[in-house]
Amino acid sequence: MMARLSMMLSMEPVTHDQLINEVLHHTQTDPHKRASGLSDFILGAQDGLVNVLGVVLGIAAATSDARIVLVAGLATTFAESISMGAVAYTTTLADADLYQSEREREYRHIKETPHLEIKEIRDIYESKGFKGELLDRIVETITASQDVWVAVMMAEEHQLAPVDRKSAIRAALVVGFAAIAGSLVPLFPFMIWSVSTSMWLSVLVTALVLFGIGAYKARVTVGKPMKSGLEMAVIGTVSALAGYLVGFILKVPPVP
Repeated sequence: MMARLSMMLSMEPVTHDQLINEVLHHTQTDPHKRASGLSDFILGAQDGLVNVLGVVLGIAAATSDARIVLVAGLATTFAESISMGAVAYTTTLADADLYQSEREREYRHIKETPHLEIKEIRDIYESKGFKGELLDRIVETITASQDVWVAVMMAEEHQLAPVDRKSAIRAALVVGFAAIAGSLVPLFPFMIWSVSTSMWLSVLVTALVLFGIGAYKARVTVGKPMKSGLEMAVIGTVSALAGYLVGFILKVPPVP
């Protein structure tokens, strides 16, 4: 955005409205400052995979009863999905409330101490390499409109982007259904094979799915797919094995 802004200001003529539109486009659509459907899906799927794997491994180690493993796993699946969906919903609303609160505070600061807020805008763009007449023009143009001024402060000073309250329901549904989908992966082997075989298959399949999620996330965002996939698979599997350890320690002795 800085390169585009610098280019625009170095060309004549550039209208006030063009510059405002460029600034607002940047502050309202920066993908790095907004939760996405992908992050919601990864959050729900990873949580479902790791948590349910930990539960089924612990129950399997403690009882060796496939029916109990499935009951515990399914109970965890649906309780987890509802809980994760609710958390996504309330978190999105909390982010919206935070943005609105900070936005209102910036409007008050502009009215009460405009000279300080102008200095903050100047400092922000000076730190980005703008200077002299170009810097003066940027500051003058941004501070000419309170809406643009506040939008820039929200994005550059607070690192916050507008949050649509309507997206809270979407986030809850995506996270909830992703948690269900992820939870069914470690449960599937117990529906077909013996408990002892299913335990290792469950770990293997879950690790592979976690690796795929991590690699895909790196491929569509930033990072190295192999490294990201391995990190997610190792961290998730090690975390889930804690459940196995608890079940092994508290193993129910066989009935004589």
